[in-house]
Amino acid sequence: MSAPLGRALVTGAGGFIGHHLVSSLKQRGYWVRGVDLKRPEYSDSQADEFLVADLREAAACRAATDGVGDVYALAADMGGMGFIANNHSIILHNNALINLHTIEAARRNGVQRLLYTSSACVYPEFKQTDANVSPLKEDDAYPAMPQDAYGWEKLITERLCHHYKEDYGLDTRVVRFHNIFGPLGSWDGGREKAPAALCRKVARAKLTGEHEIEIWGDGEQTRSFCYIDDCVEGIYRLMESGFQEPLNLGQDRLISINELARVVARIAGIEVGLRHVPGPMGVRGRNSDNTLLRKVLGWEPAVSLEDGLRTTYQWIEEQVRGQLSGRSSGQPA
Repeated sequence: MSAPLGRALVTGAGGFIGHHLVSSLKQRGYWVRGVDLKRPEYSDSQADEFLVADLREAAACRAATDGVGDVYALAADMGGMGFIANNHSIILHNNALINLHTIEAARRNGVQRLLYTSSACVYPEFKQTDANVSPLKEDDAYPAMPQDAYGWEKLITERLCHHYKEDYGLDTRVVRFHNIFGPLGSWDGGREKAPAALCRKVARAKLTGEHEIEIWGDGEQTRSFCYIDDCVEGIYRLMESGFQEPLNLGQDRLISINELARVVARIAGIEVGLRHVPGPMGVRGRNSDNTLLRKVLGWEPAVSLEDGLRTTYQWIEEQVRGQLSGRSSGQPA
């Protein structure tokens, strides 16, 4: 028996994107259940019901998907390049279990629609060897050759969604994120992504007066970055669209890590020196081709990199200020 579409589940609701998505769905009038290993770290969840559970366990997935019409499957063991490059087996093992159990539980519980959050990491490494990379189209995922276990796990689950749609009629969506950033996300500890890491480093440089920051590699590797508000808007639009093939979700403005650091420094009102050190860099260049996104949704991300970074930096500077003063970061200032 199918559950009503006005009841939604967000897995990974204790994480950065999931937390924001819960808030967005609540604003749209949904009843929302969140589930994660932990509650959000920086502000309370707006979920009507929040389950602290391990989705690597099939029973937890059955309980989580019971009585909901929509599932937004965001739960994953993941982080920035430092984490991804050093935890291949953990990532593949944990995320495979989460995804296999979640989609099967959704099928058994009569879920009507399931949106799976994939990643630009599915794209072949051989298409991303130049910093001036051609934007990646959805069809570029094959022939398959992701760089690491994280990308392989995402691509395998995309196939799982496709086959559950074919074999069981489960109405699935697949979105490929391109470097989502914003406030209320990991900014320290090793799981943070590049924008948060650079905001933290620049904030510490500003607050300590030591105006030099470390950059992994030569800093000429390139990416595009999408602000969280655009991300959750795109997720919802895709779920409502009826489009069932993988779709990029990101900005299409390419920028080097060195230049990203300089943009953050300008926002902070300081100049910083860049000290390049050995470290994982990922692919040389990655950018989103938004042609299909515009065609399918009649929309694309609109928040500029500078505007998104300004909000993100201000929040992270407050967290760093609290850390340096010896108090817990806790709730956002």
